[in-house]
Amino acid sequence: MSGVYARRLSVVAATAALAATSALFTAPSAQAAMPTPVSAATARTYLGQLTVGAEGSSSGYSRDKFPHWITQSGACDTREVVLKRDGTNVQQNSSCQATSGSWYSPYDGATWSAASDVDIDHMVPLAEAWRSGASSWTTAQRQSFANDLTRPQLIAVTDNVNQSKGDKDPAEWMPPSSSYKCTYVRAWVHVKKQYNLSVDSAEKSALQSALNGC
Repeated sequence: MSGVYARRLSVVAATAALAATSALFTAPSAQAAMPTPVSAATARTYLGQLTVGAEGSSSGYSRDKFPHWITQSGACDTREVVLKRDGTNVQQNSSCQATSGSWYSPYDGATWSAASDVDIDHMVPLAEAWRSGASSWTTAQRQSFANDLTRPQLIAVTDNVNQSKGDKDPAEWMPPSSSYKCTYVRAWVHVKKQYNLSVDSAEKSALQSALNGC
């Protein structure tokens, strides 16, 4: 009986392992979005732990100091990985370039069918990170920040909306779609906390106000 029971346990374990493995492969498609940011309550806690100070200088800043769109696997760079993750029915060629699909931009509620209409936004912009503490990082640290697929730092959005954001913080710019603002500020605080970046007083006030409405 013990042998039969052990075999049954093995079958159960194998089935569970198969299900878990399957979930790993299907999760990105099902998710079709950036990693979920911390809750509003956790974001409020994190915000209270961030260093508050005057924003630093942009002196010395260059996007080149944040090596971005690095190769992730095979021919796929970070941009193509996010396009695949955030899109629907995305088809890629042998160079990993997205040749078809659709992309919903939560910033403005628009849907696009050409990858050229979509930018990959850095939730906390590279220049903002530079002024908030990243100027003292190593190039390797800045590269990790610029290509972070684990935290809610990269998201596919309408290109001109991303360009209107530029390197502005939430005191200066928020997504046009009001329904996304709560997710946006949760993600912003999540990333700043993860990388121990500072906030200025106006930025903190804007974040507090938005989080209080979540």
